[in-house]
Amino acid sequence: MNNKRLFQFVLTLLIAIIVVWAFISIYQSRMKGVDLVLLNGKIITVDESKPEAQALAIDGDRIIAVGSDAEIRTYIGGNTEVIDLDGHLAIPGFIDSHMHFFSLGESLMELRLAGARNFDEIVAMVKEAVENSQPGEWILGNGWHQEKWDKTPSPNIDGLPYHQALSAVSPGNPVLLSHASGHSCIANARAMELAGITADTPDPEGGEIIRDSEGRPIGIFRENADKPLYDALEKSRANRAPEEVEAYRKKVVELAAAECLSKGVTTVHDAGASFERIDFYKETADTGEIGVRLWIMINENIDSLRARGTEYGFYRIGNNHLTVGGIKRLIDGALGSHGAWLFEPYDDLPTSVGLNTEPIEDMKETARLAMELGFQLCTHAIGDRGNRETLDIYEEAFKNNPDREDPRWRIEHAQHVHPDDIPRFGRMGVIASMQGVHATSDGPWAPKRLGEKRSGESAYAWRRLMDSGATIANGTDSPVEDIDPLACFHASVTRKLSDGSLFYPEQCMTREEALKSYTISGAYAAFEEDIKGSLAPGKLADITVLSRDIMTIPANDIPGAEVLYTIAGGKILFQR
Repeated sequence: MNNKRLFQFVLTLLIAIIVVWAFISIYQSRMKGVDLVLLNGKIITVDESKPEAQALAIDGDRIIAVGSDAEIRTYIGGNTEVIDLDGHLAIPGFIDSHMHFFSLGESLMELRLAGARNFDEIVAMVKEAVENSQPGEWILGNGWHQEKWDKTPSPNIDGLPYHQALSAVSPGNPVLLSHASGHSCIANARAMELAGITADTPDPEGGEIIRDSEGRPIGIFRENADKPLYDALEKSRANRAPEEVEAYRKKVVELAAAECLSKGVTTVHDAGASFERIDFYKETADTGEIGVRLWIMINENIDSLRARGTEYGFYRIGNNHLTVGGIKRLIDGALGSHGAWLFEPYDDLPTSVGLNTEPIEDMKETARLAMELGFQLCTHAIGDRGNRETLDIYEEAFKNNPDREDPRWRIEHAQHVHPDDIPRFGRMGVIASMQGVHATSDGPWAPKRLGEKRSGESAYAWRRLMDSGATIANGTDSPVEDIDPLACFHASVTRKLSDGSLFYPEQCMTREEALKSYTISGAYAAFEEDIKGSLAPGKLADITVLSRDIMTIPANDIPGAEVLYTIAGGKILFQR
């Protein structure tokens, strides 16, 4: 046999071996089967190429096939786990596009004040907590809202209580209770003493200490005025042993992740984390300890961003469990605390137009840095003046960087936008990261702040924003609101208040729009639509299974639906 024939023979033999090996591998794969199959369901994929299916197959952390029961059964092998959906609805895992992950975990370890009917009940809760605490231990709580109390405290300023009743039951324990919005707080005398706050303490830039007629603090602090109190809290924690700090952080994250997964949330956009906290998240993502996926907005000052920003461009690390993609800023405060920055005074507080919490020049410099570092800029703006100023800053940055196509910068909340500015969202490609549940939570008192005209024209204006071409990414702002997407979905499609009335229902979303706002639009708002937000081959197997079909059942029944399964990366992380 000459060399040429020998070469041909060897080549043919190698090809035959490869073909046989391939057939054996395919056979073995089919015998083994994929890891997980969902059958016999109604699967809404949010994928235009195949909007609905009965079943899907998952191998590893990815979806590999979506189709009919008959088609997907061919992927079942000896090692395949099979879930019979029994006709239940499966959808892409919910993406909460604005929440506070660490704060959610901490809130589950503090006094939950959202259900308190009045300030007297809060005082009673603090009294009980003091009795069960060590002397000098901080008493923390969250979720109170004066507009939701059944009676006005006496004495009060603008419905806000004086601290004396609280201080009387906690003389030796500092008390710090965060408002539901997170933009104001109540502190007792001991907390103010530790923070060095007296009648002579000036209001900081972007903050306000509420005072009585003689100039003495009543215990209420708006926006940036709360910083000395939280500094005092951190100082009290400074002597904790490293292992104690580590155990606390892990507990917080464990609680937050469990809460998200129990509500069907597979991805959260964490609206503000320090470099230190991001380092901790990186450790947990690398070890697989966090089941929910985190997309992080950096919350650091300009000098820190300039010095260290390039170190934190994490993109899909920890098996797609951690992305650092945005920079968080706050141009104003909250509507509930009279901190949202308005063009015209509040109807119920004519002396105030709210607060600009960060100087415009600093905001412009942050925008320049965001462009330079390649981050999305995510600015908290609630009032119409706050939104206008933010859009102006964005527009200037876009004009100065014409080569930066499709930056997908975001405005977080966008609750009250002047009618002239609504079309700018769609025209500029600015994402409105809004929270459907805020409309129904704020609805009973928002017109009191803004008046009927402003409320009707420009507050929580989802329909007008969508009609402008804007993308709305939905969420809850948890722990400001419950992380529950179903309550938010219901609010988005009904705008129904607790008393049964409808809050400007012409601004409702359709159910299809609401589902997209909680799935593919959330992915788009983070440049992640290529890997999540819909159920299609090649995408991450992040899936939520519900007990009821929220796309067809009577709207009033939506809040009664339950999460049956939460699947992230092909793993069942919650099962009812």
